[in-house]
Amino acid sequence: MDNHDVRTIKAIRNRLLHAIVASSLFLLSNSVLSATPDLKLYPLAESGYKRLVIQLRPLKQETNNKLEIILGKTFKVDCNKHWFNGKLSEEVLQGWGYPYFVLKDLGGPLSTRMACLTKQKPKEAFVPVQSEQNLIPYNSQLPIVVYVPTDFEVHYRIWTASAVLRVE
Repeated sequence: MDNHDVRTIKAIRNRLLHAIVASSLFLLSNSVLSATPDLKLYPLAESGYKRLVIQLRPLKQETNNKLEIILGKTFKVDCNKHWFNGKLSEEVLQGWGYPYFVLKDLGGPLSTRMACLTKQKPKEAFVPVQSEQNLIPYNSQLPIVVYVPTDFEVHYRIWTASAVLRVE
């Protein structure tokens, strides 16, 4: 076995142990518990960053859903289209296998260069980060932990697929 196989086996073992403990606690307390890991396991936010947490509610068919993470910043903009460039990087909590996300390679703000009408005044608007990795599997069993610069916001929306499969 190589190192990758050993890490995979350890991650599976840790998930199974966590599931067994969570289900045992559920049986003992007879109440609904989430198998949510302690947030103390996650790294503290680096200087200039903050840690935000999204806790999703359980759904019957979570595999039919995706979570879109939308990062950005609110500030005054003109009539042009504005955005940031960045990469939402998925990291793994060592020893546990839990994912968390970090906004990296941030650039901007950028905008188109259209001439605005003189009567148009700048307005407050949410300016998003254009990122490729922003649609992730829906999972209510784990918190979605996101690290962003302190002046950025984390928005999200849930995408649901139709239960009807179509055939062409």
